Amino acid sequence: MTLAGHTAPAPAPATLLLPPGVWSAMDGRVTLRTLILIRWIAIAGQLATVLVVHVGLGFPLPLGPVVAAIGASVLLNLVAMAQRGGRLRLADRDAALYLAYDMLQLTLLLYLTGGLSNPFAVLLLAPMTVGAAILSRYSVVLLTGLNLICLTALALWHFPLPWPDEGGRVLAPLYAFGMWLSLSVSSVFIAAYVFRVADEARRFADALAATQVALSREQRLGALGALAAAAAHELGTPLGTIAVVAKELLHDLPKDSPLAEDVQLLQSQVMRCRDILADLARKPEADGGDPFERLALTALIDEAGAPHELPHIEFVVEPQPDGDSEEPVLRRSPEILHGLGNFIQNAHQFAQRRVTVTAAWDDRTVSVSVMDDGPGFPPNVLNRIGEPYISTRAERGGHMGLGIFIAKTLLEKTGASVGFSNNRSGGARVIVRWDRFSLEPRE
Repeated sequence: MTLAGHTAPAPAPATLLLPPGVWSAMDGRVTLRTLILIRWIAIAGQLATVLVVHVGLGFPLPLGPVVAAIGASVLLNLVAMAQRGGRLRLADRDAALYLAYDMLQLTLLLYLTGGLSNPFAVLLLAPMTVGAAILSRYSVVLLTGLNLICLTALALWHFPLPWPDEGGRVLAPLYAFGMWLSLSVSSVFIAAYVFRVADEARRFADALAATQVALSREQRLGALGALAAAAAHELGTPLGTIAVVAKELLHDLPKDSPLAEDVQLLQSQVMRCRDILADLARKPEADGGDPFERLALTALIDEAGAPHELPHIEFVVEPQPDGDSEEPVLRRSPEILHGLGNFIQNAHQFAQRRVTVTAAWDDRTVSVSVMDDGPGFPPNVLNRIGEPYISTRAERGGHMGLGIFIAKTLLEKTGASVGFSNNRSGGARVIVRWDRFSLEPRE
């Protein structure tokens, strides 16, 4: 008889099935609706087969227990459908429990109808094959072990295969052993093969998704570069006008006027804006030095933070070497200078009294942490910091949230990983970490 049913108990809450805070990378690979649909098809096949075998062919089946097992599958499927209409995405352990139940239910039906001598015993491989395609390695190993236990149990204990003309027939021991061995070997082989193929497909899909995300970020950064070039061109004229007006105002104001200091500040800021626009348009050769100039890590941090220091904020760079490891000497990379400079500038804007930058290194890694004693990152956007147009300071002048996005993207181009968090004592923390071998210039 066909025993392809796959029925499972209603899903328990994830907090009951998994340790707190522990989720597998395989979570969400299958929805409950998919398993429910498979089970309805299997239940229909089971009922049809029972009718054909028992009524049509006249084989004496233990009808009561068989129908009870199928009825239990129907009931459990109805309960599963009540879980948000079956749209729930299952965690890895939930899906493994569903398939384990399917395997045990199928084992019970085979136990009632001849064990491994039943020609449909091969269907025991079905739940394990599905599991190998969607579950983690750990769950697949457990499911395969359960399958081998079920096969061994059916080889040793089962009701005789029903026949209409005799009370039952028993397979020759050697043939029964061959059936057990072939199904067991097939179980292990199929599990390993399907898992390997599915795992490679998942890796390829993940790599493709990561490539698409990186390409999208590069496209956005390229668009921002074009916008910056256009801004540098368009802002030249109004800045020149502001500079002329400020100069005339300063000339007309008395030297002891309280507004003279404000006009001088306006002039200095206009000059700074013009210098920034000039830097945007300047070629590397015009920097007045070798673009591959090398700097010690702490000197590079000092250079990145110097333009953003404020008189009322203490700016401290703390080296934290690991043992006798020498301080890294890096290329004067524009990406690193701009990225670290942006984080240091943000820290100065939010700090109350102090900005601390720690430079840590050992023989394998280099890390830079930028910390302030301000209010820290808002918890509601902490997980999204680094995305474009996500600003933690929209109330301060309508910022668009592009600075951190640009800094993070530039630093990641140098091989860095960037993380954002809040200090326990208050204030924000940005950690930039590199592999030392790839960061330091090679001779």
